[in-house]
Amino acid sequence: MAKEIDINDGKAVKAEIMPDYTLEDFLYTEKPYKEVYAYKNDPFMHGLKQEQMSKVAAQVGFKSFKGQYKNYVKMEEMQRGCSVVINNPTTFSGPYMQLEAGKYNVDDGGVYTIDSFGSYHIICHHPIIPFECLQNIDTGEEKLNIAYRSRGDWQEKVVSKEILYNSRNISQLVKCGVDVSSETAKELVSYFQEIEALNRRSLPLKKSVGRLGYINGAGFSPYVDGLTFDGDENYSHIFKAIQPHGDFDKWKKIAVKCRQESLTAKIFLAASFASALIQPLGGLPFFVHLWGVDSGTGKTVALMLAASVWGNPEMGEYIQTFNSTVVGHERTAAFLNSLPFLIDELQLSKDSHGKSRFDVYQLAQGVGRSRGTKTGGIERTPTWRNTILTTGESPIVSGSAGAGAVNRVIDIECTANNVVIKDGIGVSAIIKQNYGFAGKVFIEKLFSKGALEQVREIYDEYFRELCKSDTTEKQAMAAAMIMTADLIADAAIFNTGSIITIEEMSQFLQTKESVSAGERGYQYICDWVAANSKRFVAGEENTGEVFGVIKDNYAYIIRSKFDEVAEKQSFNQRALLSWLKSNNKILFRGRNNTRGKRINGVNVECVVMKLPDEEPEYYTKNELKQSDLDGFEPL
Repeated sequence: MAKEIDINDGKAVKAEIMPDYTLEDFLYTEKPYKEVYAYKNDPFMHGLKQEQMSKVAAQVGFKSFKGQYKNYVKMEEMQRGCSVVINNPTTFSGPYMQLEAGKYNVDDGGVYTIDSFGSYHIICHHPIIPFECLQNIDTGEEKLNIAYRSRGDWQEKVVSKEILYNSRNISQLVKCGVDVSSETAKELVSYFQEIEALNRRSLPLKKSVGRLGYINGAGFSPYVDGLTFDGDENYSHIFKAIQPHGDFDKWKKIAVKCRQESLTAKIFLAASFASALIQPLGGLPFFVHLWGVDSGTGKTVALMLAASVWGNPEMGEYIQTFNSTVVGHERTAAFLNSLPFLIDELQLSKDSHGKSRFDVYQLAQGVGRSRGTKTGGIERTPTWRNTILTTGESPIVSGSAGAGAVNRVIDIECTANNVVIKDGIGVSAIIKQNYGFAGKVFIEKLFSKGALEQVREIYDEYFRELCKSDTTEKQAMAAAMIMTADLIADAAIFNTGSIITIEEMSQFLQTKESVSAGERGYQYICDWVAANSKRFVAGEENTGEVFGVIKDNYAYIIRSKFDEVAEKQSFNQRALLSWLKSNNKILFRGRNNTRGKRINGVNVECVVMKLPDEEPEYYTKNELKQSDLDGFEPL
């Protein structure tokens, strides 16, 4: 006969089959224990039957049913020959494995202990357990993947042992819905320590990673089966954004259209693929920057197209902005590691004076700053090997930037007459719904047998050809990476036969002269002298401030004024003077690279700089003389 068993705060639950048991049944027979054990394969009913039988036992004066039932389970498991004997199993309902709970009771009511007087001591008002141990491939750090049922639903969270095993830190879990307070923190720490120690052999150990890109001996994250993300929670949305969605053919069709309509789009798209080539080919990070003052040229949509190669191109998902700190940029670059770092709107980095605070060197070196930890020692130095694709309304490096910065940037201007993406709205709509396929296909191609050797040969050939032109090795390296990636992507994905040529790529590369900070400094000082020619006249003819004099095609610039002008434009005075000396652009005596000159009766030290020779005369069409046209037939 079925009977009502009063459990769960007085709510009546009718048992399907709950015979009347006597005290002797609990003391001398297995019948009530076998009745509950029959439901062992159904976690929900198993836990429910334990509670029901516990109430029945209490009504007949037997108050230790749960403890005796655990002994019964142990006996049954031993008779079945199980390799792991659980003395005090967890008994909550849910999809997770049974664990040895030691002195704790873990069921649907939470985590608690029962003292010798039968009193309950609650540690957590809901079930919470570790269900797997994660070991980071890069750092070797171990974390626990915990599961807890808060407000009816099971949730999972990867938590560092620095948090779980520290009473001050474990309270942070309250933000995630875990029932923990300053009063129960120490007890919850002890619970996790004991349950992990008791179940060390049964808890599965899995490899984990806290970043994207190449993983030694494992493959390319996130395209590795069974690899769990255990990184910073702030980057979990980017990790989740790197996945395929929608229709690959729709994405491919619009990408091919963009490549056909614009060389800039083709280069920018290839630069996104090229990010995966930098590490295996031993390259260095480099920038490809799209800029232009005209609105509607498709710079941002081009960035979204580059992002859609790997994942979700929505702003704030994969693509970031320049509105970040140096530390933020470094950590994001290290997290992306081998995937392109996409940053929109350079103007967000400008200060109140309109000067950009962003420094190309921060990312171009591929190594972050060493920082100390609160407990002593230093943090693991972040590193990355990827392309950095950026957009803005102005160039990312100024005219006074160092040669190294200029050398790492391929700068492409976008104008109203030369847009990057013609149908920005249409392209944006399609790639927001279809993305993330091409990157995986590209990586699979690189990992195919013998592919990397062929890729290296292609890259070396491009590099040799580009170095024959008047560009630097670093510019040639970046360009060769882009062209190699474009060739592979076209063969593996687009199948158009249209690839970037040496001639097309070369027009965007810096010359050796334009990269040189000394050359740019010299040109600027020459322009400054010409613009202030009235200040280079001594005597009564000049009633204002005097900067020096001009004599025999040499500008005698007062040293203090030279230093002031150079510093204002962020040129290092000593480095600039050294370059001028090495290139025979100045007359000097002694180690100061200056000469004395009497100006307005005062002998002062001057930088004696040679001015450019006169250029040959050129005529525009309207300036041609009639004599120059003699002998030519009219069109």
